[in-house]
Amino acid sequence: MNSGVLSRYLDYEFLRQLSGRSLEPRGLVSGNLAGAHKSPASGFAVEFSGHREYVPGDDPKHIDWRVFFTRDKYFIKQYEMETNFVCHLMLDISKSMRYGDEASQKMLFGSRLAVSLAHSIVRQGDKVSFTTFDTKIRGHIPASNALPQIIRMSQHLDETEAEDTTDLHACLSEFSQRMARREIVMIFSDFFGDLETLENAIQRIRFNKHDVVLVQVIHDHELNFNLDGMTRFVGLEVDAQRIAQPADIRSAYLKAVGRFNAELTDMATRNNCDHVLACTKDNPGAIFWEYLNQRSLQNRRI
Repeated sequence: MNSGVLSRYLDYEFLRQLSGRSLEPRGLVSGNLAGAHKSPASGFAVEFSGHREYVPGDDPKHIDWRVFFTRDKYFIKQYEMETNFVCHLMLDISKSMRYGDEASQKMLFGSRLAVSLAHSIVRQGDKVSFTTFDTKIRGHIPASNALPQIIRMSQHLDETEAEDTTDLHACLSEFSQRMARREIVMIFSDFFGDLETLENAIQRIRFNKHDVVLVQVIHDHELNFNLDGMTRFVGLEVDAQRIAQPADIRSAYLKAVGRFNAELTDMATRNNCDHVLACTKDNPGAIFWEYLNQRSLQNRRI
């Protein structure tokens, strides 16, 4: 593989900034390997979680004799097993994500966020899968916690073009059927579209106790409308264009964007999801350092 492809998507400054900071699942997770996160399965390993009454067939070596002498009944010690988790990274590759020049294109920015975060997760011993989508799922790399996963992701992205519109509801609904355990789903998208249908799909994922993170990738122009001079506005996913003086429509535009962002945040809060605003002009490492820090603090209160 050309090392230039990897360096295009892997942000080493991002990795440096996130050094010592990890993505932690909320509550209990399910996985296949022993790891650093608590599992909902009860076993006889790692961390004491409580007692249950002895039943015939239980191994007597797990009887808590102190409790027996106190209560004159047999009780078994139970433990929470520690396990790895799986984080599913989903990247929107629809036409609206190609907005911006080469350095600030939303799709490239989202790709670098996803690949760099995947590297951090794999280095902490957890698994990452990667999915690209627009109107349907276009590519899927199964979960792995091996570093070659980062190369596979980069190669896939280097062969991917943003060519279609978006159907978040259909793609998330399809993807939710592939998830069997309690896992993390992180979606990188501008989320332009109907929020009601998006919410329906997210509720389906949340119903099965999956942890959902919405990473809203937005260009500085879209967020702040810092344009000057007569401008031709061309629809990226609709066949429409308009010539206008930005100053004439800036106020109305910013109100509309502010309203959309507030509705997206409210929808995320309503469904116990995280919402991360990732603007292309901002430092990606700083964005995720702040998010992971807040997430860690919230986890301590759970």
